[in-house]
Amino acid sequence: MSRSLFAIAWIALIAALSSRGASADTFAYIGNADSNDISVFHVEPASGAVKAVEMAPFPGVEKPGASTPLAVSPDQKLLFAGVRSEPYTVLSFAIDAKSGHLTYRGRGPLADSMANIATDHTGKFLFSASYGGNKVGLNPIGADGIVGAPKQVIPTGLNAHAFLPSPDNRFVFATNLGSDQILSFRFDAATGTLTPNDPATIKVGAKNGPRHFVFHPNGKFVYLVNELSAALLVFSYDAAHGTWQQIQQASALPEGSSAKPWAADIHLTPDGRFVYASERTTSTIRAFRVDAESGHLTPLGSAPTEKQPRGFAVDPSGHVLIAVGELSNAMSVYMIDPASGALKFLQSTPVGKKPNWVSFVSFR
Repeated sequence: MSRSLFAIAWIALIAALSSRGASADTFAYIGNADSNDISVFHVEPASGAVKAVEMAPFPGVEKPGASTPLAVSPDQKLLFAGVRSEPYTVLSFAIDAKSGHLTYRGRGPLADSMANIATDHTGKFLFSASYGGNKVGLNPIGADGIVGAPKQVIPTGLNAHAFLPSPDNRFVFATNLGSDQILSFRFDAATGTLTPNDPATIKVGAKNGPRHFVFHPNGKFVYLVNELSAALLVFSYDAAHGTWQQIQQASALPEGSSAKPWAADIHLTPDGRFVYASERTTSTIRAFRVDAESGHLTPLGSAPTEKQPRGFAVDPSGHVLIAVGELSNAMSVYMIDPASGALKFLQSTPVGKKPNWVSFVSFR
């Protein structure tokens, strides 16, 4: 081998080894409803170690809110925080990729007190759902990251709870907890317009209370957790038409539990191999193995967690799960076993008052 070829090969080898050893800076953002702030932590995915970065306040917000829904822009440059006390607004923060620090950018109006906010996959629009107002909203997001006035406000059934886009951004779905249904909309990202899909409604069994849902990474399945029954429903998903078809039912309650159900949140690992659901009455997180071919779930057991775990999330590497307790004012950190999906508790750390939302960002 010539010297030049040897040098090229050596440089390529060093680059490959450096890339393999490179680690991402990962940060967790905890929305705290009663202290009106966001707890920011640096997270080490390989070990689960967490380090406090800052407590970012909500400028101009004094009255405690019912919850603090968070949303991260697709490019991970912005964090949005919904304020559920009047005046109803959404705050925009710039995320520093090196430190995780938040810089307040400004605020925009929301149509009501919103239990859930999310961006579309272009990052140009914000979706929101009002539990008490029985409506969903669509707001444009300006080039400066500030949310503009509502472009559409649409009445729904009782208790709209989550309002999220499909993986291809062509459809948007809104759970109606009090009406046991999910509304289906077609979404035109070019004009920022929602229109009813056909069919416009996906029904579930009475007194289930559909709350939050996630799409499998392969785009073939949807997993829905129901607040009132703790049922975890599995649907096949037709991406061409935006339709759901139920194929399985499991439970977020611990095995053999007779507790009154009060399920809250649901998340998949990024590789789609495991799904987790939180249950507030028993203060547990239920784990399931996912069959990527059939979409079916196999229960793996429940892990104790913070008291009244309304929100939790899995980090982008799929190694760490963080859950927060509304009544403990703390977060629990777990490592996810890559083979079994089991949660290994690492530590509990204080956060703000009444934490109920967790969002991750990761930068390489």
